[in-house]
Amino acid sequence: MKIIRSHAALVATILAATPVAADPPALTLTGAVRDAPIGLSRSELKSMPQHELTTSTSVTDGTPSFKGFLMRDLLARYGAEGTRVHAVALNDYRIEIPISDFEEFDVIGALYQDGEPLSPRDKGPVWIVYPRDDHRELQDIRFDTRWVWQLETLHVE
Repeated sequence: MKIIRSHAALVATILAATPVAADPPALTLTGAVRDAPIGLSRSELKSMPQHELTTSTSVTDGTPSFKGFLMRDLLARYGAEGTRVHAVALNDYRIEIPISDFEEFDVIGALYQDGEPLSPRDKGPVWIVYPRDDHRELQDIRFDTRWVWQLETLHVE
């Protein structure tokens, strides 16, 4: 019995001394941003003011509801200076997006769809979502290609 207690005490000591991993980065900002590169955890992204948006998409049925941060707020918070971002997804999909899109429209970095957290399995952890139903001009293939799901990196230029 004494050996079991000693072993349990040893395990408890090792676990107490092992650093707990911080929230891993869900999104990385690079390029023309203050203190780049910046790895942002899901918790950090959730701490930003959240906005809700209900809109149709070219890849889902119906009109899902999305919740997340405004892309322009993210870029402003980290001092982005540029005219475009290169959005890169986990599957290495890449597209250039004019920052003016984020200024002109309430584009969000969605963290939730229909109240459920987005994971890489269902287009997360971050999905760039445009207010498609609010603006006729956004119902165009040029904008559909900018809906980057599984967003991993934003490179500001």
